[in-house]
Amino acid sequence: MPSLRSLVGAILTSAVATGLTATLAVTPATSSPSASSSPSGSPAAQGDILEAVQNLPGVTSVIEATAPAGYRFFKLTFRQPVDHRDPEAGTFEQRLTLLHKDAARPMVMYTSGYNVSSNPSRSEPTQIVDGNQLSMEYRFFSTSIPAQPNWSEQLTIWQAASDQHRIIKAFKRLYRENWLTTGGSKGGMTATYHRRFFPDDVDGTVPYVAPNDVDNEDDSYNEFLANVGTDPQCRTDLTAVQRRILGPDRAWFLERTRQDAEATGDTWDVLGSLDRGMEIAVIDLYFTFWQYSPQSACAAVPQADATKEEVWDWTLGVVPLTGYLDQGLLGTLPYYYQAAYQLGWYEAYEEPLADVLQHPGGWGGANFVPAELKPIDFDRRAMADIDRWVRTRSTEMLYVYGGNDPWGAEAFDCGRRAAQRACSVHVVEGGTHGARIAQLPEAERVSATAQIRAWAGLDAAGARPQRHPSLDRAPDYLRPPGR
Repeated sequence: MPSLRSLVGAILTSAVATGLTATLAVTPATSSPSASSSPSGSPAAQGDILEAVQNLPGVTSVIEATAPAGYRFFKLTFRQPVDHRDPEAGTFEQRLTLLHKDAARPMVMYTSGYNVSSNPSRSEPTQIVDGNQLSMEYRFFSTSIPAQPNWSEQLTIWQAASDQHRIIKAFKRLYRENWLTTGGSKGGMTATYHRRFFPDDVDGTVPYVAPNDVDNEDDSYNEFLANVGTDPQCRTDLTAVQRRILGPDRAWFLERTRQDAEATGDTWDVLGSLDRGMEIAVIDLYFTFWQYSPQSACAAVPQADATKEEVWDWTLGVVPLTGYLDQGLLGTLPYYYQAAYQLGWYEAYEEPLADVLQHPGGWGGANFVPAELKPIDFDRRAMADIDRWVRTRSTEMLYVYGGNDPWGAEAFDCGRRAAQRACSVHVVEGGTHGARIAQLPEAERVSATAQIRAWAGLDAAGARPQRHPSLDRAPDYLRPPGR
């Protein structure tokens, strides 16, 4: 099995150059893309869009990949300072993708807050405005990492916001129509943080299912989880499954977890024991079920007469019991580091399991970060500052949440005079972490859609967006990376 040190080293050291080449070595489009329809005088009209993108400041490589008719799709790298406060400290290459429709259309900038997908897709705001989409990989994920990273100084919400600011500034030379930003989950948080630090960069922002952990020691998650959903029996059944795994059948599930871990090369050095890793995954089953599952999924929760194998198979679709071993944790290590440093984390829903837990209090924060990156001093001011800005000064912000999604237990609040600042919060009743504007009640959907189109400089009364099956897939934040 690979050692934990070698796994962390793969992230902490600069294996970027070789990985980048492999990532971007894609086959050019097999069909001849249509010429840009940009108006005369715009940069795209003066030559091919590929050449125009290549000539933007900061762009270091561009490779064209296959895209559906009517679009062109590019994979790019963009040179960023490792520290925006000290431009002389070095640079790194950040991955982007560009789905180009027409330089005369609005631009939507998207980030998941994690890796960037290598496949073309359209976020819901991009569908609404029928525009272009520029997608950004968050710093320290995949190949977008400095050769000699300084995590505490370089992996901050301000540094990432500054990445986005520089990209927007460069691409506005080509895309001169209105700009929107969006993202879901950690990407929705990212979109919010960017606007807090650079409020004038874009014309509107649409964050989806973005948690707002203002005070990390004063959480609302457990109260939410104790009452979530419309059927108390579903909550009872979920807790019964957890208690079964951690109680009378613990030895069987631990051995089954061990077999899976050994078969896939998973290790458990970060948490210190396989049993602790399995227990944390079981604790997370309840939260994650409500995060991603509709109320109808309650019918599939294993009952008391289910076999151990049936219970095991069910966990694979919610939280694999190996999900918090080293490989799962290291796959999203930059997120866990940021949670321990600035973002905060939700309290574990342990009370219904108190008498069957062997490792209580082991959830979240620095517990999920390797010793090589500790100690981490939590910045209590960061989220309080963001929250205060959203409540008092934010403009042109439209938040979307799912009513059954636990992350919405601590949601952003537009505060007083929200209407005057064009800041609004919308909740899909019974919705999950995949909540969308299209799921809102009709009048609310029409109003939200009109607002987004107005920010994009379009006729607010535009038609319902036309679906594009090859581009309009489920959002990438519907499953965390690595699961």
